[in-house]
Amino acid sequence: MRQDTSDGATDTAMRGVVVDPSAPDGMRLADVPEPMAKRDQLLIDVHHVALNLGDLNDARSGRLRPGAVLGSDAAGVVVEAAADGSGPPSGTRVVALANGAFAELIAVGAHGVAAVPESVDMAHMAALPVAGLAALRALRGAGDVAGKRVLVTGASGGVGRFAVQLAAQAGASVIASVGSNARGAGLAGAGATEVTVGLSGVEREIDVVLETVGGSQLVQAWQLLAPGGNLQSIGWASGERAVFPPYSTIGTAKSLNSYLNAGPFDEDLATLARLVAEGTLRPEIGWRGPIERIAEAFEMLRERRVQGKVVLDVHR
Repeated sequence: MRQDTSDGATDTAMRGVVVDPSAPDGMRLADVPEPMAKRDQLLIDVHHVALNLGDLNDARSGRLRPGAVLGSDAAGVVVEAAADGSGPPSGTRVVALANGAFAELIAVGAHGVAAVPESVDMAHMAALPVAGLAALRALRGAGDVAGKRVLVTGASGGVGRFAVQLAAQAGASVIASVGSNARGAGLAGAGATEVTVGLSGVEREIDVVLETVGGSQLVQAWQLLAPGGNLQSIGWASGERAVFPPYSTIGTAKSLNSYLNAGPFDEDLATLARLVAEGTLRPEIGWRGPIERIAEAFEMLRERRVQGKVVLDVHR
């Protein structure tokens, strides 16, 4: 039986991926206390989790204290419904966006979960939350893109591949920018009308940019925007500074919007799950293995040796 402790956890141990500044990449697999759900939270038995570049940053930046459980993306089964009646009942397959997702058991509010259709592979669901929500919401923020030219930078990554699919389905002409010819594989089939290495060959008069790379590529993308165009800054995978030449922001009106995933997530997660069930959105898993291989998974992501998402299987 789980017994509540003063810090909101229990005295029963489970496995989780925690921040450890002394370990490679700042994280390790360890025994951690099981969570005790609040009245408005449900408990999820986690089956799969997915990595994001943000998890690498959280492990090494000092934003999270040593011993804190990492992660945001998870898919599993509800084992204890919320006491206040919110959210799905026990036994429901769910996808979740939650702090501390890289553990065998997590407590999540109803606003952070959505039911998963029986026809959908749960591992694919784990790949959805952070990247799928970023692509969906940033595209929504850009407005109606039907008939417009939409540039997706870092299109071979998790957010990028979702963005290409969603923009194409919305009626846009999608230009997918990647780091190499090899990384462009499959993007034409995902809906890109043009796949290019870098931005040097991209013509001007881009209406919308979904930008995930940052640095010099963000600057180049800004300069490609047509009058009235919009750049959605979703990520900063390069880690480089963005240095704008003088007068870059002087001229015909165009806009740059910053982005951050913020709740509630349940309705948009349900939308993404429905699109996957319908076959109109296809999560691409570039690497998959057991959670015991978390160090290898972090290395693969850090060195950008993966196209699509990195998914880990969690077994209690």
